[in-house]
Amino acid sequence: MATPIPREWAGLQQFPAATQTKLHELLGKLKEENVSTLTILVMGKGGVGKSSTVNSIVGERVATVSAFQSEGLRPTMCSRTRAGFTLNIIDTPGLIEGGYINEQAVEIIKRFLLGKTIDVLLYVDRLDAYRMDTLDEQVIRAITNSFGKDIWRRSLVVLTHAQLSPPDGIDYNDFFTRRSEALLRYIRSGAGINKRESGDFPLPIALVENSGRCKTNEHGEKILPDGTPWVPNLMKEIAIVISNGSKPIHVDQKLIDGPNPNNRWKIFIPLILAVEYFLVVKGIRRAIHADIANGKVDEWEQRYRDLVGSRDPVEQKGSAPRNRKA
Repeated sequence: MATPIPREWAGLQQFPAATQTKLHELLGKLKEENVSTLTILVMGKGGVGKSSTVNSIVGERVATVSAFQSEGLRPTMCSRTRAGFTLNIIDTPGLIEGGYINEQAVEIIKRFLLGKTIDVLLYVDRLDAYRMDTLDEQVIRAITNSFGKDIWRRSLVVLTHAQLSPPDGIDYNDFFTRRSEALLRYIRSGAGINKRESGDFPLPIALVENSGRCKTNEHGEKILPDGTPWVPNLMKEIAIVISNGSKPIHVDQKLIDGPNPNNRWKIFIPLILAVEYFLVVKGIRRAIHADIANGKVDEWEQRYRDLVGSRDPVEQKGSAPRNRKA
């Protein structure tokens, strides 16, 4: 899939002046770190706000959002450039259909990403999703199987619908903590991240509110319930992920094809042969030598000797021609 030609990032001018200033500062810091291109992959279940988040980041309506229209199967890529910096955002369809992983959608996404490098994965879910189930773990496992476990080193968890009122009078921060911990447990389980590895997979979380009812501050910036302007905060968290020392994920044919199941046990073949030799072959050899030393013969050989009247079948074979000549 050819990469679209980047267009000028006109949407940047649509942000309030305070947000523009913060975003320009972040882009400047990234360029100082020799980061001139940033490719963001956005994934998650359907209906969690992936496309709306893409539009909010770009400041333009680049992804279709409809409450009455199902997501398509094909990913879309938006490329914008500003002052020598290029931003690529890849929006993907939801991975669940009919209560199961949509394998066709997964394969289309992988083929779409062939030859591209993923700098950051935005794993999107809703803050107001009160329950987790096996579907969440299936989605996480599908992402891990497709792009490898290391994709989670380059990930940022995004929780949308942040402008909510927690149920039953629960404190907002307490609700956020509980929701975050539950989701992170599922991510670590689905990605196969054990306790010893947890330090290598920080899995930061950022809150997002894409709706028009999001409150604003005195500068016109959209803010979270604690007053944090969330657009520049989201971009700051993305910049932190880029600088965490892990490597971007390059999607090549080998990654798409996955590990060859025929190679899984090949490394054990020499060990199996060695065990077979020492436990089976050498054991048989020792038994044979012991029988020879003790003068023991098999039952079939003894019957043959009784029949032909010879102690050794070889001896009998050797004497047969002489008898016929006589």
